[in-house]
Amino acid sequence: METIPSGTLTFLFTDIEGSTQLWERQPGAMQAALARHDACVRQAVEARGGYIFKTVGDAFYVAFATAPEALAAALAAQRALQAEAWGLTPIRVRMALHTGDAETRAGDYFGPALNRVARLLSAGHGGQTLLSLATQELVRDNLPADVSLRDLGAQRLKDLHRPEHVFQLIAPDLPADFPPLRTLDYRPNNLPAQTTPFIGREKEVAAARQRLLQPNVRLLTFTGPGGTGKTRLGLQVAADLLDEFPQGVFFAPLATVSDPALLPSAIAQALGVREVPGQAVLDALKTHLQDKRLLLVLDNFEQVAPAAPCVAELLAAAPHLKLLITSRAVLHLYGEHDFAVPPLTRPDPRHLPSLERLTQYEAVRLFIERAQAVRAGFVVDNANAPAVAEICHRLDGLPLAFELAAAWVRLLTPAAIL
Repeated sequence: METIPSGTLTFLFTDIEGSTQLWERQPGAMQAALARHDACVRQAVEARGGYIFKTVGDAFYVAFATAPEALAAALAAQRALQAEAWGLTPIRVRMALHTGDAETRAGDYFGPALNRVARLLSAGHGGQTLLSLATQELVRDNLPADVSLRDLGAQRLKDLHRPEHVFQLIAPDLPADFPPLRTLDYRPNNLPAQTTPFIGREKEVAAARQRLLQPNVRLLTFTGPGGTGKTRLGLQVAADLLDEFPQGVFFAPLATVSDPALLPSAIAQALGVREVPGQAVLDALKTHLQDKRLLLVLDNFEQVAPAAPCVAELLAAAPHLKLLITSRAVLHLYGEHDFAVPPLTRPDPRHLPSLERLTQYEAVRLFIERAQAVRAGFVVDNANAPAVAEICHRLDGLPLAFELAAAWVRLLTPAAIL
């Protein structure tokens, strides 16, 4: 088997902008164009030592041992694609590079660095190549003579974590001017920044996103007990859907609202709708929302459960409105779709996997990340792995429970916490 790069790597992600529409309009031409695209990208990355660890449709995921090699591959691929005579099927490929540590398993990579480069890619446009600050620092002193990096400033990517300082690759034979990046500021929204990265839940995010994009799904309710992570999952799904709602995505927290009658006011505050004396707030919301394509997230709805009829009224008055609700129980409204939020995946301590496999479980990844926040040198090793696995098992995969337990790593060993 091929030896794959490990440690601190530079990842290059690519995909074709608007490929779905191209396939629908010209399937025959697209098949030939995709073959040429694949050849251009593959030749560019393999000639510079890139390890293609995954392809999904028209997307390439590549790892490089060094950042200059990754940048050279992206530059060569963009130049080759730009030189192609595409005819009626123009292929425009967006690319992103980010450098960071990653864990390997079965020829694949896992870790926050992968999430970061994926978010960076989703912000770009066809023909555009974006770099994170970590990659820019490693290549800025070794750029080809005719190549430069344009500083696009700090950008809020769609992972709701810290902003990323983004740079764009500039070369004389490549397009240089593009629309604004598709970041959290691309569409109107009030999604709150999060102090910690989003761990795991990739399948749940994809499934919820797919369901909300279905025309017949206008009300999706995330259900589960307290501490399941419904709020964080809802925020991430909402961030992922920004591009789909021209009038924006808005978040209304209800955790501190105890009177169901105050639900319309809480929604109005989130949307920036001013209350008018003499007019019912619910009526003002109906007027504001009636022609808008907008996603509204109502968090902790169990606090105002008797106000569920207000939700039905809003949906009836605004045909393009969609609602994502987090609640400990369903609302029992017509047309509601229930999405039960599962616990994080966790190991069976009776059949302890290898260390490499253990750290891929979502519960363990979250425990490690939160533990390292209070004790930077914390690692899972052969000595503490059984205790960590047992902790994750006993806490039933509840994210809030892991956060509370991991905080004790500052003072106690995992065995003592257990």
